[in-house]
Amino acid sequence: MSVAEDTVARNRALQTEWYGEPLGDRVRPLLGRLGMSQSGLAGVLGLSAPMLSQLMSGQRAKISNPAVLHRLMAVEELVAGPAFDALPAAEVQARLEEIRAESPATTSGMRGAASGRVPAGPGPARPEEPAGRAGGRGAAEPARLVQALLREVASAAEIEAAAALIADRFPDLAEVLRVYGTGRTREAEAHFARTVLKETSDDRTVMPERSRLDSV
Repeated sequence: MSVAEDTVARNRALQTEWYGEPLGDRVRPLLGRLGMSQSGLAGVLGLSAPMLSQLMSGQRAKISNPAVLHRLMAVEELVAGPAFDALPAAEVQARLEEIRAESPATTSGMRGAASGRVPAGPGPARPEEPAGRAGGRGAAEPARLVQALLREVASAAEIEAAAALIADRFPDLAEVLRVYGTGRTREAEAHFARTVLKETSDDRTVMPERSRLDSV
């Protein structure tokens, strides 16, 4: 294996540890679902096109800006929504523009403080949305922010080790670390809806899957 191939393999392994899977495997399905070029998606995420290409190919390992990871998870949440396929192209574009404008200064807590809104609540549905979808958004954004924070300060292995240390005495806290630190976004959203928003119905609730690290 050449030095370049070894670097790519190592970076892809790090990405799997940090983000659950290599970034190329996370981003390519988004390009297909959105019908966008890498350059177009890079603009939404706040990256240059060459930087996104390097992250996808494994030439670079880490997303250094937490805001970029936040936007990536927001795009994933948009595409994974049950109503995505029925959305008009104009609404998809409008939502992408909203995501493009998001930054650490526009997280739910800071927006809530500025507007007087309570960020943890589901909030009213927008006129063009069914109420259930607005409720899903209520859980999605804060869950993504907790994920981004944990994954910025520790690797998946470190989070799993911390969870194992406290699991016997503090099982609920260990579950939080595993769900938000090593689980998938939809699991974190379901957990947030269930524990904070007290949502117990409908098929949005997804029980956390076992961490990838449990099998190694």
